[in-house]
Amino acid sequence: MEKNNLNRESMIFALDIGTRSVVGLLGAYKDQKITIHHSAMEFHQTRAMYDGQIHDIEGVVQVARNVKEQLEDKIGYQLKEVAIAAAGRALKTCRVEVEKEIDEGKAIDKHLINSLEIEALQMAQMMLEEESNELTNYFCIGHTIVNNYLNDGLITNLLGHRGKKVKIDVLATFLPHLVVDSLYTVMAKIGLEVSYMTLEPIAAIEVAVPQNVRLLNIALVDIGAGTSDIAITKDGTVVAYGMTSTAGDEITEAIAKAYLLDFDSAEKLKCNLYKDDIQQFTDIIGITHEIKSKDILSTIKHSIKAIAEDICNNIVIQNGKAPSVVFLIGGGSLLPGLPEIIAEKLEIPLERVTVRGVKMIQNLEANELIIEGPEGITPIGILAKAIDSKSKDFVEITVNDEKIKLFQSKQLKVSDALVLTGFSPRELIPKRGKSIQIIINGQEKLISGEYGEVAEIFINNKKANLDAIISNDDKIRIVSAKEGKDASPLINDVIDVTKAIKVNGKKMRKIYEIWVNDQLVDELYHIKNSDSIITKEINSIADLCEYLKLDIEKNKFSINGTCALANEKITSNDAIIIDEITDEIKQSDNNDNVLEVIYNGSPLQIIKDKKTMIFVDIFNYIDFDRNKIKGKLVIMLNGESAIYTAPINNGDEIIVRWE
Repeated sequence: MEKNNLNRESMIFALDIGTRSVVGLLGAYKDQKITIHHSAMEFHQTRAMYDGQIHDIEGVVQVARNVKEQLEDKIGYQLKEVAIAAAGRALKTCRVEVEKEIDEGKAIDKHLINSLEIEALQMAQMMLEEESNELTNYFCIGHTIVNNYLNDGLITNLLGHRGKKVKIDVLATFLPHLVVDSLYTVMAKIGLEVSYMTLEPIAAIEVAVPQNVRLLNIALVDIGAGTSDIAITKDGTVVAYGMTSTAGDEITEAIAKAYLLDFDSAEKLKCNLYKDDIQQFTDIIGITHEIKSKDILSTIKHSIKAIAEDICNNIVIQNGKAPSVVFLIGGGSLLPGLPEIIAEKLEIPLERVTVRGVKMIQNLEANELIIEGPEGITPIGILAKAIDSKSKDFVEITVNDEKIKLFQSKQLKVSDALVLTGFSPRELIPKRGKSIQIIINGQEKLISGEYGEVAEIFINNKKANLDAIISNDDKIRIVSAKEGKDASPLINDVIDVTKAIKVNGKKMRKIYEIWVNDQLVDELYHIKNSDSIITKEINSIADLCEYLKLDIEKNKFSINGTCALANEKITSNDAIIIDEITDEIKQSDNNDNVLEVIYNGSPLQIIKDKKTMIFVDIFNYIDFDRNKIKGKLVIMLNGESAIYTAPINNGDEIIVRWE
């Protein structure tokens, strides 16, 4: 029978399994407030846990069961579901660099950047697993890109740039699977199903850092017995985690050595330093002491400084600089003088280093709460996160038929899932086919292969991408990118064989021979790597005569109506006229096409390109530029002034000159 009228449906059971103790809370959300109805705490009788990780499952089961039964006795019914948190001090960080050569002709896109991040996280995970003494798998909790490099130079953002090589420097944080698995095992052994799970730093931030200030760069430091756990928040989310191996136990040991106390007595004295100005205790010899708290703090000041220095150094490593604010929680945060040293080391104002206790939690109503100081932040945070959350922080999805768990400390994307699957991110990027290097007329040229097809991503059989949001039970399928075709161009793909000129009205190609490795080929030859290509091309009057086997001395030439010499350049679409002036031509069968006139007193032979020639046609066969005016233009035909349309015939006398 129930002992009170508490609503079973709305009641949340939160359990904080710590290194020294287990704390249980029963609470609910009502009238815009978190109300804690009951709490219970039990200390571990043996060293069942080290640094937040369960080592003796049965030992933790016994203590956790006691806490559960105490709360069940208070409410009068059996608890079946629980919200828990994995210890932040079990997190592992790893820093890696990933480098990749890229196509400098293509701009860097989000797809490439995502694939580099995935590869970096997989590399970090592999490094941690190789370093582990036992077979340990890890969840990726979060990561930060520390630096980007383009062609070995630092750059703020790679997106949209082009280059030959990119590199990213990534700081990644992981949680061992066994931490989660052992917590689930303990809960199962005491008859509880895990309804919600989070990380201790995230739970602490839930209540220690209000939503309206989470955009600020804040360092949350949980100072426990064996370690000090650090979480960095920025832009509304947790961006990095850290841990130092110095914490409250260092102070306890320093007090024990200085005043000849056993560990438990030194621990009790340490915890009382912030409460009373005078401390009374008896050492192991039996001598009773009465010493001012400030004198004890002065004696152990070097140990306090060592803890503060480690915390500050780790904050700067994780954050890259001093944060805007430092919030201290955990039992060790009550150590007098610690905030002042941290503020000094980080060079920030003292008011920006503050201890956060239960009393500062907004909208909290505690009818019965065993822990009220900064050590109560995490268990209340677990409760608050469980009340606020509509889904678990751990979700299960399937990637290419492989089931995996993901930690949902943020909105998860396809790229987050690929980190755990072992799927090679390089299979996401379409590769170009093999390129070939050739030489064309002495000049080296690189011919690139074709681009391949991009990878395809499907969520529940619907097409998606790396940035697509994923949820619990989603089924993801990845189809690897396909490599493009190798470069295998034809001659006419790399050389413009269509370039042409007109010679006496007939079209003629400028390139008339193509040689590859001293072999004559046609334009449909398939070019291979290292081929040396030489073209024979008509680029001048001399080249034209060589090709047509003409004697330059026995012919006259014009290009586009202007008289041309042997070295005159010929370009595409030029019209060339060749006038044969040899006696052989005069006596040939083609004499009907030859017009003989006297030009400025000298004989001129014209090979007619039409039946009737008129005066203006003479300018196509003489070296006379009408565009460069040098006086008055005189044109005469047979001794009289001429007009441009007057017909000309054999034997006519023509005069064209400037006066």
